[in-house]
Amino acid sequence: MTTAAARPADLGKLWTLPGVYAPQADTHLLAQALQAEGITAGTDVLDVCTGSGALAVLAARMGAQVTATDISRRAVISARFNAARAGQRVRVLQGDLTGPIAEERFHLVVSNPPYVPTPLAHHSRKHRSSVAWDAGHSGRQALDRICAHARDVLHPHGVLLIVHSALCGADETLRRLDTTGMRSSVAHRARVPFGPVITGRLSWLRAQGLLHPDEDTEELVVIRAERS
Repeated sequence: MTTAAARPADLGKLWTLPGVYAPQADTHLLAQALQAEGITAGTDVLDVCTGSGALAVLAARMGAQVTATDISRRAVISARFNAARAGQRVRVLQGDLTGPIAEERFHLVVSNPPYVPTPLAHHSRKHRSSVAWDAGHSGRQALDRICAHARDVLHPHGVLLIVHSALCGADETLRRLDTTGMRSSVAHRARVPFGPVITGRLSWLRAQGLLHPDEDTEELVVIRAERS
């Protein structure tokens, strides 16, 4: 496991429609993990919750055959545009997590899903942009589903790389992946300043015991799991 700053990766120029998650520290940390996987021209990569398509385009630039999914139509448009502008071939499909490719298998799956714990009062609000980060009361609304189904879309010895905040419980992610027969571990950690979403709900997060009163940074984790 490495612990380091989520230094910016070379993700190229990216454009996003309003409400689409633009690359941030978690994107760059996951990009570092992706670059360490030794992608070759024969690698089939799936990017789940692609957002801007940053990771999908990076994998394509490394020579992989890439498919990306996102439930947001705006994200699909943004990812397709960014791939075309970068001169890379990326198949971008609209749909829920691995749903659009349920019958396919990949050597590598990467995902930066929504993971911010969300007060119940936020659940009834219809903010388009909040879909990119709000993830239920525990922050695990998408995480648990990815953990449950990642093995099904991986070749034997295929690898899942998933990034999320330690607020959601890295141990719970490891436990859920292990119960599906995956060998998992925390591959990367980084401490980053609070972003605007976390800052806006600091009082609630502290009241829930998810943040200590003296904490002024957020820990990000990249979990690597291999299908045995």
